[in-house]
Amino acid sequence: MSTQAPTFLQPLQSVVALEGSAATLQAQVSGSPVPEVSWFRDGQVLSSAVLPGIQISFSDGCAVLRIPAVTAAHSGRFSVRATNGAGQATSTAELLVTVETAPPSFLLRLQSSTVLQGSQVKLDVRVSGIPLPQVRFFREGAEIQSSPDFRILTEGEMHSLLIAEAFPEDSGNYSATATNSSGRATSTCELLVQGEEAVPLKKTKTIVTSQMAASSQSTVQKKMEASFQSSSMMEMHVESGMMTQHLSHKTPPRVPPKPTSRSPQSYSLRGGAAAVSFTCPSREGPTARPRQTRVPLLQSLCPLHQTCEVSRHIPQT
Repeated sequence: MSTQAPTFLQPLQSVVALEGSAATLQAQVSGSPVPEVSWFRDGQVLSSAVLPGIQISFSDGCAVLRIPAVTAAHSGRFSVRATNGAGQATSTAELLVTVETAPPSFLLRLQSSTVLQGSQVKLDVRVSGIPLPQVRFFREGAEIQSSPDFRILTEGEMHSLLIAEAFPEDSGNYSATATNSSGRATSTCELLVQGEEAVPLKKTKTIVTSQMAASSQSTVQKKMEASFQSSSMMEMHVESGMMTQHLSHKTPPRVPPKPTSRSPQSYSLRGGAAAVSFTCPSREGPTARPRQTRVPLLQSLCPLHQTCEVSRHIPQT
């Protein structure tokens, strides 16, 4: 059989008691073999002979010292010692007897929190009052008993609920209630435990900026201009055996007026998108009669039309 030195799972807590009321000091201890327990006040071993009216008990690892009606003479520093063949351990606390009273008051209240699954959670309160209030923790109205999963810790005015590993089912409303002979006070909070969730894949988006839109519009405009220029009008003039070619850009074609005299004669080609005019010296003759004929227009001069009308004024001999 293995041995284990005594260990206090829950040490003594200091107590403030109103004169004439009951006061209890208790501690939870473990060890193998089961330790023997002794009580002391200000370094002296306690017994009924030394301190009349006290009640001492030890059962299932719980060591208890109870005074049914305290007086100012009971005030002092109390200790409990646990001893076995593997070692010993001691826990100490104060007992203060007062004639004053004060209701419980929370100096530090519970705080709501959100945690991830598997996290350790600690809910703390700090309470004052005369006599020192007793504090209990609740979840959804049900009192929480101290256990390895939910440990209740007390040190002076500080009281804590420690959840070793939180799960989503531990979410809910928690409260701490402090009570003494003068009154009662409660503090509440909400605990939310978030479970593990799959992280969704990020969606990609194509964002068209104003610069991209402007660039696209500029490209379309350039293509339209190139197409327009390829089908733009050309104007050619032949004069005295010399020919010049002028390309017009976005300007409507200039159609030369019909000649009203016989000198010089004019030849005019008309089309929807191009015009060619020729000027030649006139021929002398007694009479001149205009004739009309149709000739095809070269596509190189008029890409948009296949034929156009030619009017010539040719003198008849």
